[in-house]
Amino acid sequence: MSEIFTDPPHIELLQWFARGSLKQNLLRAIRLWVWLRSLYGEQDHLVLDHTFTYAQWRDVFFTPTHPKGEAIPNLHDLNCACAKTAAQWLFNPKGDILETEWKKSVISHTGIDKSDLDKLLQKRLFGVTRRSLNKDLETLADIKWLVYENEKYHRVDELPSRPVSTDEKPNTAANAYQLNFLHEDLSAIAQNHSQQINGIQRFFVHLDYVIPKSTIDLVENWQWELKELWAQTPVPPIKLNYSSARVGDKVDCIVFPVCIYYVQRAVYLCGYGESPDRQTDWYNFRLDHIQSITPWEWNHPTIPQNLQQRYQQLSLPSPDYIAVEMSKAWGFDFYLPSTQMLLRFDRDFSDHYIKGTERHDTFEEISYPQAQRLIQRHLLQPELKLKLLEILSKRSPKDAYYQVFIRYKNYKQRDNNVIMRLRAWHPKCEVFLPFDLRESFTTDFTKQFHLYQNP
Repeated sequence: MSEIFTDPPHIELLQWFARGSLKQNLLRAIRLWVWLRSLYGEQDHLVLDHTFTYAQWRDVFFTPTHPKGEAIPNLHDLNCACAKTAAQWLFNPKGDILETEWKKSVISHTGIDKSDLDKLLQKRLFGVTRRSLNKDLETLADIKWLVYENEKYHRVDELPSRPVSTDEKPNTAANAYQLNFLHEDLSAIAQNHSQQINGIQRFFVHLDYVIPKSTIDLVENWQWELKELWAQTPVPPIKLNYSSARVGDKVDCIVFPVCIYYVQRAVYLCGYGESPDRQTDWYNFRLDHIQSITPWEWNHPTIPQNLQQRYQQLSLPSPDYIAVEMSKAWGFDFYLPSTQMLLRFDRDFSDHYIKGTERHDTFEEISYPQAQRLIQRHLLQPELKLKLLEILSKRSPKDAYYQVFIRYKNYKQRDNNVIMRLRAWHPKCEVFLPFDLRESFTTDFTKQFHLYQNP
């Protein structure tokens, strides 16, 4: 007999189910909670064998008239489970969820607007494609709530550890949630190997961390100070004195501190308000370049208008926004424009080092004709288009061609981490688009060639 699942849909659990941005994946997280109630719940438990297929679950969960095709089902039967809205699943009369408190918790955690949340909750929770429901099952198997074997799903006898609300105290689940900030694969490794095995530590993480030892204490102080600021209600804006490599001088910036990220050898504060060059509302400030942090009051007259407006509208940005934007294009400088990139790799290099790896959600291999069409579509100047198509015609159709969206405005306003990755791939990688990036690489490599030819 399996354990009984009685967990309410508290924020910690839903955030864990979201596997990323809860704001973006809220309905899916709620749907996974309903899945578990149907499989392991006491009152909502389905009459279903211990081992089942998707089709068997579908026939028990939905009414007999539920469509069996791939499309989103129409509203065919008000008694069918696909007709119920997310709100009806959450706030039914028999439930113990306080609607007002639950909504406040979601709004506080995600930064979603109340009216947008209300609209979202009126959507049919299971009014989705068969593919989406199959993906739900795959997710439950990935996080160990089901076992997939011989093309069937098997319920588990012991429910896995999961995050608990702040009112509950099981340490194993809490520890699992504390690792949720890591990539899900790394989080799973850390959960399994964070403790010694027979007295020996077997799991280690090595990071390339370029922060000099002379400023490590300062960086730790900034992290602690930010933690204290984020515990305040409301979180105050701050004035940073920042040593900017881009500007080449120290500059004051007034920002709302959103979150911190470790990316490519350093720790950054994502701030909304003023950037050092005053070109964007957002900026990633390297913590070891911050000279001072001064909390300000929200009524201070010099707070930037864009920041003051977001505060007055109760729409201050949240970390979820950053996660969503980073999912749209490759690069940590998520505030730069999203630009189409076309790459060519030597086939052998691609097969050994590129194919089968995860670079970005938008990074995908395309055919040689698709590469031609990409150039035709994205280059507006006829002479440049002809020039690049002629170059492409001299490349082998058997090579590997990839498209991806990157954060890039021009060669001076680009995501340096992406540029460094491209440089590391050369000469096995060739940039076709953006064209000005290709031209800049041509200039750089010409200079590099002359440097090595004339030592």
